Amino acid sequence: MTARTSFSRRSLLAAASALPMAALISRRGEAAEFEYKLATGQDPTHPVNTRAQQAIDRIREATGGRVAFRLFPANQLGSDTDLLAQVRSGGVEMFNLSTSILATLVPVAGIVNTGFAFTSYDKVWQAMDGGLGAHIRQQVAKSGLIVPGKFWDNGFRQITSSTRQIRTPEDLKGFKIRVPPAPMLTSVFKTLGAGATPINFNELYSALQTQVVEGQENPLAIFASAKLYEVQKYVSMTGHVWDGYMMLANRRAWQALPADAQAIVSRELDRSAADERADIAVLSQSLRDDLVKKAITFLDVDRELFRAALAKTSFYADWKKTYGAEAWGLMEATTGRLG
Repeated sequence: MTARTSFSRRSLLAAASALPMAALISRRGEAAEFEYKLATGQDPTHPVNTRAQQAIDRIREATGGRVAFRLFPANQLGSDTDLLAQVRSGGVEMFNLSTSILATLVPVAGIVNTGFAFTSYDKVWQAMDGGLGAHIRQQVAKSGLIVPGKFWDNGFRQITSSTRQIRTPEDLKGFKIRVPPAPMLTSVFKTLGAGATPINFNELYSALQTQVVEGQENPLAIFASAKLYEVQKYVSMTGHVWDGYMMLANRRAWQALPADAQAIVSRELDRSAADERADIAVLSQSLRDDLVKKAITFLDVDRELFRAALAKTSFYADWKKTYGAEAWGLMEATTGRLG
C-alpha cells in the first residue's frame, strides 16, 4: 500500500474510532449503563459501517442514553478470526461477521455460500428471511452466540485478477487465488482447479501487492472500499457465491440488557440491515462504472458454465451430506435442485 493510501486509511480509522465516543455519554451527561463495543471488518466508508453507526445513534436516543455502542471498523480490534474468538469470550460484545467465516464455527452458516446456488437477490432474501435463515440462526444460538436481527448483505462475490482473464472454468486451473478462511469458498475453487489460499482480509492487500496470490474474490463494494483496484486489473462477473453478514452478540452481554433494550437494539439493527441491503444493491450497479474509470477491465461470463463444471463433480453431493438433508432442503426450496 502506498504512503498516501496508508495515511488516508489511518486518518479514516482515527476519525471513525473517535466519533462514536459521544455514544458513551447519555443526554444528561452521565455514562451509559451499558457500554458495548461493535466491531466490523469493513473500511469506514463501507455501508456496513455507515448504517451500523446510524443504528448506534438511534439506539442511544431510543434508550435515553442507557445503551451505548462504540463502533470499531476495519479490523481495528483484530482479524475476523480473532474477533470471532473475542465475541465468544466477551472481549467484544457485538461483531458483524460474514457467513463464510462464521462457518468455521457453525458449519451450516456456510450453506448460503454454496457455489452458484443463488441466482438473484429475490431468491437470496426469500431464503434468508425465511426458513433457511431461521435454521441458521438456531444453529448459531447453539454455539453460545446470539443473532439479534436479520442478515445484512455482503453481496455476490466476483473474481478479480492481476495476471489473467477468467472467462471459463478452465481459466481457473492453477490460478493462485486468495479466499477467506472459509471451507465452502476453499472447496469451490479447489474443485475448479484453482490454487485456493486462505488469507485473512486484513492481510489481503499486501498479499496481492507482493503477488503471493494473483487474484481474489469479493463483492464489488469490498473490492472498491478496500482499494483492491490498485493491485488488480480484471474483474470477472462470476457471481459465484452470495455472502451475507450476521450481527453476532455475546450471550452474557445480550442477556444483561433489559428486555425493552433488547427489543430496541434488534429493531434498529434490522432497520439498518434493510438500509444496508439497499445500499449494496445500488453500489453493485454504480461501482462498475466507477471502477472502469480506474482502468479495471470487466469480463461478463456465462455462469452456467461454472455451475455445470461443479455439477460434473461430487461437489454438491458432498456438501449436501455435510449440511444435512434438512438444511439442504430448505435451500433448494428457493434455489431449485442443485447438482
